Amino acid sequence: MTKMDGSFIPALKFHRLTSLYDPLVRWTTRENTFKRFLVKQVQLSPNQWGLDLACGTATLALLIRKTYPQSYIVGIDGDAKILRMALRKVSEFNANISLLRGLSFELPYPNDSFSAVFSTLFFHHLTRENKQRTMHEVLRVLQPGAALYIADWGKAQNLLMRTAFLAVQLLDGFENTTDNVRGLLPDLLADSGFIQIHELHHYMTLLGTISVYKALKAK
Repeated sequence: MTKMDGSFIPALKFHRLTSLYDPLVRWTTRENTFKRFLVKQVQLSPNQWGLDLACGTATLALLIRKTYPQSYIVGIDGDAKILRMALRKVSEFNANISLLRGLSFELPYPNDSFSAVFSTLFFHHLTRENKQRTMHEVLRVLQPGAALYIADWGKAQNLLMRTAFLAVQLLDGFENTTDNVRGLLPDLLADSGFIQIHELHHYMTLLGTISVYKALKAK
C-alpha cells in the first residue's frame, strides 16, 4: 500500500518485519488451504497469461505455475524487498515466472493482456479509492470474459472472527480494512464494472474470516 504522498508501506507495515512475512501468513491464515482452493478455481489454458497482483513472495504464483506449467505467470508488487524474496524462491524452484515492481492502480500492461488475474491478502491494504482504482485497472488488463480471483479478509462470520480481525486492523489500519470486514468487496467489484461476482468459499482463521471471490469481465 502507499501513503498519501505516494511512498510505499510494506506488507507488515514495517520493513524490518518483511522477513517474517511467509511464516506469519502461513501460521495465522491457513494459507495452504485457501491458496490451494483458489488455484483450483483458476482456469488457464496452455500459453495463456496470468497475473499475480501484489504477488508478495510469489507463493501463489509458484502454486499456479506448478498447476499450469504451460501457462505464463507474471507477478507484480510494489515492495522491492519482498520482490527480492520472491525472486530467490522462484530461482530456487527454477520456475519460469516474471517478476516486476509496480503499483496495482498503475499496471504497466496493455488492455486485454491476461486470461486471469489473482490476488491474495492485498485489497485490505488499500484505501477505498485505491481499491476502486485497482479494480478498474484489473478490468482493463483482463481479456473479455476472463476472471479476477481474490482471497482476502471478508465479512466476519461471528463475534469471535470479528474480534480476531481487530489484530489485522491495528496493524494495517481501520480505514482501509473496514470495507473488507463489512463484506463490501463484491459491491466495489460491481461498481467497478465486474459481473457474475460470487463468494466461492470462506475460512475461519486465527485473525478473522478469509473469503474467496470470483468476478468476471464482460465479453
